[in-house]
Amino acid sequence: MSSHSAAIETPASDTILRIRNLRTCFPSEEGEVPAVNDVSLTLKRGKVLAIVGESGCGKSVTSNSILRLIRPPGRIAGGEIMYYPSHGEPFDVLKLPEKSDELYDLRGGAISMIFQEPMTALSPVHSVGNQIIEAIRLHQQVSKREAREMTIEMLREVGIPGAERRVDQYPHELSGGMRQRVVIAMALVCRPEILIADEPTTALDVSIQAQILKLIKQLQEARNASVIFITHDLGVVAQVADEVAVMYPGRVIESGSVRDVLKRPKHPYTRGLLNSLPGVNQAPGERLSAIRGSVPALTAIPKGCPFHTRCEFALGGLCDVGDAPEMVLSDTGSDAACLRLDAIPAFAQPVKERTV
Repeated sequence: MSSHSAAIETPASDTILRIRNLRTCFPSEEGEVPAVNDVSLTLKRGKVLAIVGESGCGKSVTSNSILRLIRPPGRIAGGEIMYYPSHGEPFDVLKLPEKSDELYDLRGGAISMIFQEPMTALSPVHSVGNQIIEAIRLHQQVSKREAREMTIEMLREVGIPGAERRVDQYPHELSGGMRQRVVIAMALVCRPEILIADEPTTALDVSIQAQILKLIKQLQEARNASVIFITHDLGVVAQVADEVAVMYPGRVIESGSVRDVLKRPKHPYTRGLLNSLPGVNQAPGERLSAIRGSVPALTAIPKGCPFHTRCEFALGGLCDVGDAPEMVLSDTGSDAACLRLDAIPAFAQPVKERTV
């Protein structure tokens, strides 16, 4: 997964989604600011791409931009989102008319999303079954009875016991883990080619998180779906992803295979995220390492490398001037946007991959 020139029109045959130079902006008192700034990503067919970063880095805005869910006064200011369906001609999602049947069919049909908080994704006044049935009938020509049978089968597939009874229950009657399984069922019931999972385990306790992660991975592999997985937790990435893009205020600053990024991180920000994980470069009883400072506001991103104010390797007169660094493409490992790649020592200890 490398950031290549937008002039390359024909992707590899295993590409299902190609984002090039995406820019999504929101107004502020200081003027319009880019929450997503020149982002380029490639999702491979049947693979999981994780987008990682702290809150405010632009992960969710990127995923919402893919489905054209940015509402005014926010706007997608530029770029290209090419979708290469298994059947049919490729097209740029950003060129679909706003209220067209094509865009309507894309959302929830070809591309579905699992949201991080199921109580905001589910209506409290309708049974979970009726909500999934409605999603089916929006995208497929089936009777209500057939849609109900499909719903019960999907609830079984996501591991909900007593699906015949649960189908008529309301969200408040289910646990948080069960509600998240319902949201996953709703997202997958129309068999989308691409699934976007936006922090799907954030609101759940650790044991339920592990179950949901395992479920998503199993369903992805069984259906050969392509997944964009949004998270702030690199430990989760080791469990579910094939490739990784690390974001820092609006930009992708490192990308590559899971093995390359987690074992041999190049960018100082990625290294800092890894060092903050328990058991990485940490002696027994030693306090966890932390990246100093915090993510800058979009209205106050520093000149030069946006990470230089928090970076232990930054050099005055180099890292704090000019425009943000471009991605340095690599044939041996991950790509990274850093001016000091040659001067940064190798990462001392690789992250241990955790299993679900």
